[in-house]
Amino acid sequence: MHIKPLTHNDSGRFAGEVTGIDLTGHLTADQIADIEAGMDEYAVLVFHDQRFDDDGQLRFSRRFGELEAALGGEMAKPEDRRLKLELADISNLDRDNRMRTADDKVRLNALGNRLWHSDASFRAIPAKYSLLSARVVPGRGGNTEFADMRAAYDALDSGTKAEIEDLITEHSNAYSREVIGFPREDYGVHNQDKLRPVRHRLVRTHPVTGRKSLYLSAHIGTIVGWPVPEARAFIRDLTEHATQRQFVHAHVWRPWDLVIWDNRTTMHRARRYDDLTDVRDMRRTTIRGDSLTAPQQQAA
Repeated sequence: MHIKPLTHNDSGRFAGEVTGIDLTGHLTADQIADIEAGMDEYAVLVFHDQRFDDDGQLRFSRRFGELEAALGGEMAKPEDRRLKLELADISNLDRDNRMRTADDKVRLNALGNRLWHSDASFRAIPAKYSLLSARVVPGRGGNTEFADMRAAYDALDSGTKAEIEDLITEHSNAYSREVIGFPREDYGVHNQDKLRPVRHRLVRTHPVTGRKSLYLSAHIGTIVGWPVPEARAFIRDLTEHATQRQFVHAHVWRPWDLVIWDNRTTMHRARRYDDLTDVRDMRRTTIRGDSLTAPQQQAA
């Protein structure tokens, strides 16, 4: 297995292209450890020509830990799901593999993926890795951009680092969807518990490397102890800082790419494409984290 760096910034290497390994076959414990070591260094790894089916992707993903159930799948009626519950359906297709219409609520809700975010930060125990398999890619657009939250933290001045060191933020999927015009009530009474805000540290320390990083996401609605308008303005400032070009890698998808990223040290967003005429079929598995980042209390 060989990793070629794709992006350099002042803090080091970010995103790597991996060759010399077939993820769909039998992998040894040493090979899995090599991938995890690569993730610790690069935070994003790109593997080309990995022809997964759904069961193969699930089997490979479980080598890294327990899988999250996809929130969209949890909120959908079982008869409306296109994929298994552990596979997040990152596509513009309905259950019958037809493209969704312009006013389809699932399509409109998915536009929130175009905001900078960290997967499953709306859970009390947030996600570790995400693994996204490209089955069909559009002819133009639909890239995914990744931002290095370690480098963004390193570039802050010492005063800001001291100010944010112990700050606690509140995350909810409802916050990010409100930004694109979805009121909380649209999720229905039976889903309100899944939208309850959870608390996370704004600065996280990687358990292996010891590096600090910003933990930002469109799911952040406030900072504990701050007035909401001031908190949201400050989080916007930090997000603008963290997504400057020098911290970002843009991945141009090919069919059968598999990209793995570390949600603890990155943010990402999908880019626009013509989703009314061009199919984009991606399937994501998400590895559950192993601990809280902050004590959970009743939301302020």
